[in-house]
Amino acid sequence: MPEVLSSSSSSVGEAGGVASSSSSVSPFGRVGNERDVASYYKKSNYGPNPPDDGVRGHLIDGKAISAGIRKALAAKIVEVQEGVRSLSAGTVEDPRPPGLTVVLVGEDPASKVYVSRKQKACDEVCIDSTLMRLPAETTPQELLDLVDKLNKDDKCDGILVQLPLPTAELRAIQSDLLHRISPKKDVDGFHPENLGLLMAREPGLRPCTPFGVMHLIWSTGVNPYGLRCLVVGASNHVGRPMVMELLLNGCSVSVAHKFTKPEDLETFVREAECVIVAVGKPGIVKGEWIRDGAIVIDVGINRVEATGKLVGDVEFDTAKERARWITPVPGGVGPMTVAMLLQNTVQAYGKNILPGSAVE
Repeated sequence: MPEVLSSSSSSVGEAGGVASSSSSVSPFGRVGNERDVASYYKKSNYGPNPPDDGVRGHLIDGKAISAGIRKALAAKIVEVQEGVRSLSAGTVEDPRPPGLTVVLVGEDPASKVYVSRKQKACDEVCIDSTLMRLPAETTPQELLDLVDKLNKDDKCDGILVQLPLPTAELRAIQSDLLHRISPKKDVDGFHPENLGLLMAREPGLRPCTPFGVMHLIWSTGVNPYGLRCLVVGASNHVGRPMVMELLLNGCSVSVAHKFTKPEDLETFVREAECVIVAVGKPGIVKGEWIRDGAIVIDVGINRVEATGKLVGDVEFDTAKERARWITPVPGGVGPMTVAMLLQNTVQAYGKNILPGSAVE
């Protein structure tokens, strides 16, 4: 039997300060995906590019931006609960909060840290988080059966299976496992149905990291229409959906991957006005390659064995001398991934507790 640990909060935590350019949840001040996606991303929503002040190395503060999102999500939960009270004509006085279940298999230290951060973020916005701990020797069928059970639980709005899985036997069924999660509860945004909705420009639960990256780009105030973007890395969870997010925003997108020639990678980086790197190799993108005035989003997070220091995929110290905006590692993309997980959970909650509604 899995060990079940619950974490809930009865009050909204205080969010930290947020720069004025990034205080809204999106450039249009809304939470969640829109019913009219084409309207949501239309070019007229964006203003002119801010003038270049000549300063380089502006940090894109993912912690501050995510704090603003959490604050907005806490308010959205209250709004949904008021909707439940209204539609119930007073028969429901205390609607339940959103429910997120996290499944952790094994004792991987890094996974424990990530799960703890997600639960802490849930507490801030009044999402009830339940942690189900399973031993590393859990069989594939036991894990699949647990997902089936959670799919049927009306009080569970979101399901997250923490990766990586600890054994080769479990990793062999990872794809089947992620596909087994109901698309309506797939708060990681990995289910083929949700990826298909993204490609079709339809609303759905979005892959967390790519959508979080879009918020970081929006925070710069740069108009993304026609922006020459390079995505380095083509994984199913980051690189590929990142391309789709950029296309939705009118960007001109190129992709570099493991078969890209090293000399071509340098050329592509030098030409890009926005570089998004998600490979997992420290310093794969040299700082001197960065185009003057570019936006640099570093998704990678790597621990240097000799020093224990966390670094990204981009040579930060030299890149910040050329980039106009750049994300730090840590403190850039990571907090945004968690914020988008919460956003997906609130969106799933709204559609679950208010069937037929569209939570924006």
